[in-house]
Amino acid sequence: MNVLRPAAETPLDRAKFQNPDVTAKGEPRAFIAATRLAVLWFNTGTLCNLTCDHCYIESSPKNDRLAYLSLAEVTGYLDEIGANRMDTEEIGFTGGEPFMNPDLVAMMEMALERGFRVLVLTNAMRPMMKCADRLAGLVARHGEKLVVRVSLDHYSASLHESLRGAHSWRRTLDGIRWLVETGATLHIAGRTCWGDSEDRMREGYARLFEAEGIPVDAGDRTALTLFPEMDETQDVAEITTGCWDVLGIAPEAMMCATSRMVVKHKGEDRPVMVPCTLLPYDRQFDMGHDIADAMTPVKLNHPHCARFCVLGGGSCSHAG
Repeated sequence: MNVLRPAAETPLDRAKFQNPDVTAKGEPRAFIAATRLAVLWFNTGTLCNLTCDHCYIESSPKNDRLAYLSLAEVTGYLDEIGANRMDTEEIGFTGGEPFMNPDLVAMMEMALERGFRVLVLTNAMRPMMKCADRLAGLVARHGEKLVVRVSLDHYSASLHESLRGAHSWRRTLDGIRWLVETGATLHIAGRTCWGDSEDRMREGYARLFEAEGIPVDAGDRTALTLFPEMDETQDVAEITTGCWDVLGIAPEAMMCATSRMVVKHKGEDRPVMVPCTLLPYDRQFDMGHDIADAMTPVKLNHPHCARFCVLGGGSCSHAG
């Protein structure tokens, strides 16, 4: 097998994504109105046990630009959802590696006990396994309400490890096997940076799942999510208000219509709200401290908005 990444693209035109209201060509920039809060994400902190090539959030054992969220901080946001009777369906936990946050399992348990579906993203390696007993208890008590999505970037060890480093493949597969044995609802996340068609990628994962006894349907786009790539240094079209009809896409289908994320910047006293999981650092997207403050329109003034969401059709959650 010889799967290669696509050739390098054109560098981003520096005139683009400068004005939140108009594009470089002077056209009105597209925006997304909030419809409801179907999904609330928590970035539990950017520290990770791995340093992966092309990680959009640059997680690593040294990157603590986003501090650990505390159980009390997460509780406050869930209380706000309850007090305002929001019809929120899902609570998502991302990082970094979420299981490095010492409060993570308690956060998950609280969300599950309040009736939310919980989605946690992980590399299924040592930080997760250090929580194995407590995680198994959550699985036993809450069943399909808890979904664990494991990052397995390619269906081959060599390409997965080209991003995540030596020995990461086997350790992640060991974690996946443990989740299967424990009865957890397992989803897999792959990447589309290899220049392969989606059909070929899904066929490759299907062979892997069959060989390894992993009960995931590679044809199910929820169970196996193949994420479009994000590279804010490469050129991409800006999205205008006229693009929706041209592309045949409804603005309300974008994930920032129905989701928000909580982050805590290093050195700050309180978390802040941002539109989605893709924009944790860009302070132009800070939306205040409370959920109510954050349910305002989002102007698509970032390359990720265009490449991942609108043109790539990507979404970090399937609720909405």
